[in-house]
Amino acid sequence: MKRVVSTDRAPAAVGPYSQAIEANGFLFTAGQIAINPATGEVISGGVAEQTKQVLDNLKAVIEAAGADISTVVKTTVFLTKPDDFTHMNEVYAQYFPKDPPARSTVFVVSLPLNVAVEIDAIVQL
Repeated sequence: MKRVVSTDRAPAAVGPYSQAIEANGFLFTAGQIAINPATGEVISGGVAEQTKQVLDNLKAVIEAAGADISTVVKTTVFLTKPDDFTHMNEVYAQYFPKDPPARSTVFVVSLPLNVAVEIDAIVQL
């Protein structure tokens, strides 16, 4: 059985997908980008500022499912520039200070709305 999870504290889906799906004791999130959910606009700033917004959005979706960010077991980070890795990692470490989740980081040519970073997560509920 699956359940759709959504919240207005994160950007609404802009296509035929859900913010997250709960199934079999796990939450699978869609990738989050640096959109301010209050304005619907991409935030200004570099990859550090964008990573903070992305993780705030991800945290909101996870909380809407009744979990918290400490229960994330796996993330995938998508970056458009290898040079941004260190700056993203510094912000990311603030959200996962203890027992961080497994992670893959993938470098891509582009991301929606020309953002610098996108992150999705798998969460144990």
